[in-house]
Order: sequence, then structure tokens, then C-alpha cells
Amino acid sequence: MEWVNETEVREFVFLGFSSLAGLQQLLFVVFLLLYLFTLGTNAIIISTIVLDRALHSPMYFFLAVLSCSETCYTFVIVPKMLADLLTTKKTISFLGCATQMFTFLFLGCSHSFLLAAMGYDRYVAICNPLRYTVLMGPGVCVGLVAAACACGFTVAQIITTLIFHLPFYSSNRLHHFFCDISPVLKLASHHTYFSQIVIFMLCALVLVIPLLLILVSYIRIISAILQSPSTLGRYKAFSTCASHLIVVIVHYGCASFIYLRPKSSYSSSQDVLISVSYTILTPLFNPMIYSLRNREFKSALRRIVGRTVSFPC
Repeated sequence: MEWVNETEVREFVFLGFSSLAGLQQLLFVVFLLLYLFTLGTNAIIISTIVLDRALHSPMYFFLAVLSCSETCYTFVIVPKMLADLLTTKKTISFLGCATQMFTFLFLGCSHSFLLAAMGYDRYVAICNPLRYTVLMGPGVCVGLVAAACACGFTVAQIITTLIFHLPFYSSNRLHHFFCDISPVLKLASHHTYFSQIVIFMLCALVLVIPLLLILVSYIRIISAILQSPSTLGRYKAFSTCASHLIVVIVHYGCASFIYLRPKSSYSSSQDVLISVSYTILTPLFNPMIYSLRNREFKSALRRIVGRTVSFPC
């Protein structure tokens, strides 16, 4: 038997923006401004919901959790990406890569189930308004968030363990700007068909099950809205659900393109572009979609600002 001298990979080198070497300083400035704006808008949303008692309802509780999740989600990826744009050595340790992947998957999977919980909240509010406070009490809301986090943790743990127990001996050049599933799997020296199937099935379940729950909720919601005799009531109900639907379409559209397409159609350049959209642009637009289109939230924000400005020194 012929033995090959193989060196185990100890670190990975990010090559996500290597083709844009002349634009990396400009990208740093643009991404930094977008990141700071995202942090600022999410901080405003969370503080407004906490400080204004009129927003102490299940819908805004889920919105605060969503904003907190997206803040953590960007924190896992963007600061490292910004640092790499200013350095020539764009590396991450093997353990650091595993930690980044686990945290990213945990938050991303939890996000999917959280959107399903928000869809259920809208279903109860529109289809069972008289029982809303009973069906969506504080214990139920906290339980739904805990269940979303537990599902996210379990899926992230299984996928990360499967991937980083594979042998990495060949290349450590990662054609991405963070440790995502497909780029890391591509560097494994060999992996079993079983591990690929398990990872694909878990990704599919995380996307398909919450999406089906959301679809069922909105089928019931649309049916109830169309039966309403009031045109104003129908408009108000549709406008309440529109923000959630926009976020659902963007989230599941990007995630399905990345994680549910055939391996033969994998393209690192396409993945980098789509990943920029859901790690930087989506967390930027989601707070604006939810807050700027919501009169109740804008009124609460004006009250908070008014109290802050008029507060005596």
C-alpha cells in the first residue's frame, strides 16, 4: 500500500473577495456603514419595544426577539469580514471556523422557526381575535421562542459535528468570506454519502417545515380576511401581514437557493453574492420593513423620543 504524506488542515484562508482586491477598502467602508446602521436600527427597535408599554404585545415581543437574533447573526460574520478586508492574511483557525459555522447555523435555523411562530401569531390575531390574549399569553410566546432556539441548536450541533469530523488534508483555501456549509464541505478530503444526505435533509426540514406552517397560517388568514365585510378591516389585516410576508419571501428565497440546490450547480461567486445579501442587506432591510411601515411603532418611537427630549437634566 502506498502512503501519502498528508498534512492536516489547521486553519482556513478566506478567498471570498480575492477577485476584488482593488475595491476592498471601498467595500470595507460600505459594509461598515451598513453594519453600523443595522446595529442602530435594531437597537432602536428593541429599546422602543421595551420602553413603551403600548408595544408589550406578542407581535412586538417576537419582533424584538427577531431584531436581537439578527444583531447576533451579523455579529458572528460581519466583524471578521470587515477585519479581513483590511488585512492580507485572511485566515481563521479550524476551531474558529467550526464555532462560526455552529453559531451562524444556530441563529439562522432559529430565525426560520421564529418566522413560523410570528406567522402563527398573525393567524391567531386575525382568525381568533377574541381568544388572542389567552392563546398567545406570555408563557406561550416564551415557549415558542425557546422551541425555535432548541430546534436551531439541535440542527446546528448535528451539521457542525458531521462536517468537522470529516478529514481535511488537501486544500485550506475557502472560496467564501465565512465558514458556510457548502464551501467547507468542498474542502473535505472525502465525505460519506450518508453525511451529505443527513445535512441536506436537515437543511430541507429547517426550511420546508416552517415554510409549510407559514403557508397554512396564511391560507387561513386570507380565507378569514376575504370573509370580512369591512373593506377597511381587510386592508388593515393585509397591511399587518405584509411586512412578515416580505421578510419570509426574502429569507426563504435566499436560503433555498443556497442550501437546497443540487451540488452540481454550486458556484462560489454566486454564493458570495447571495450570502452578502442575507448577512448584510437582509438584516438591514428587515427592521425598516417592520418599523417604517408600522404606524403603531412609529407613534411609540415618537413618544419615546418626546419623553427623552423633554426629560429635565
